[in-house]
Amino acid sequence: MQKRKLGKSNFEVSALGFGCMGMSWSYGPPKDKQEMISLLHAAVDRGVTFFDTAEVYGPLVNEELVGEGLAPFRGKVVIATKFGWEAYPNDGGKWNALNSRPEHIKQVAEGSLKRLRVDAIDLFYQHRVDLNVPIEEVAGAVKDLIQEGKVKHFGLSEASAQTIRRAHAVQPVAALQSEYSLFWREPEETLTGKIDSDTKFDSTDFRNSVPRFSEENRKANQALVDVISSFAKQKKTTPAQIALAWLLAKKPWIVPIPGTTKLERLEENLGAAVIELTTGDVFALEEASSKIKLAGARYPAFHASLVGR
Repeated sequence: MQKRKLGKSNFEVSALGFGCMGMSWSYGPPKDKQEMISLLHAAVDRGVTFFDTAEVYGPLVNEELVGEGLAPFRGKVVIATKFGWEAYPNDGGKWNALNSRPEHIKQVAEGSLKRLRVDAIDLFYQHRVDLNVPIEEVAGAVKDLIQEGKVKHFGLSEASAQTIRRAHAVQPVAALQSEYSLFWREPEETLTGKIDSDTKFDSTDFRNSVPRFSEENRKANQALVDVISSFAKQKKTTPAQIALAWLLAKKPWIVPIPGTTKLERLEENLGAAVIELTTGDVFALEEASSKIKLAGARYPAFHASLVGR
């Protein structure tokens, strides 16, 4: 597995990372713990060194899973986690309230360190921008944690360019985590998995609430899947691998973090790292896909209001 550097430091990770959220949360019921630990080990065996989780995934249980699963590889892998959510008593204790107050950030860090079984968090992201707390205070709190040796690098998730610049002036931002794909190319303007139309999601799957994944919109958006599938056929590979290879070809500092709960999908995803798309390939893929009008919003209204702030 090739390596890539995040930010301007020597923060090096595998060219493809692993998004761990779906093992415990959001995409249907939690999966079998031992099976997921075996999958984490399989990823390490295949060269993956970058694993992504968050306090809110579960909540808490995904960090616990990742901490237990990757404990044998301490010092050999990079674990990213996120802060910024908390339970909201007025809504039955659901974790749908933002809290990035400095004292809360430091409390979250202590909990994450224990659950992840590490001495320092490799990459600590603000999960969503909290408009009630100046981003300078957020960056300052993480800077304190870095100086204390409890965090190594600071990241932001779904933040606007202006917010990134303000944060970076206080504490260098090593990484930005945002959705970027042939399905969602907005970051090209704002920031310099294949799903079949007949897919049925579990009742607990977050995608049931996402407009672009409604049954009607999936049928409309099948046109994009068809374009990617056509390119995959030419390259004798899979649509998922083409989608990931496109990301890898865009910039040398882009590190996709696809998630899965299946070994065969892990191997398929990692296969994208050896696919080389030429400049002409990238242009042709973008030219064909840009002609398709996609249906449905990226997020339901509540979550859409929290991005790009």
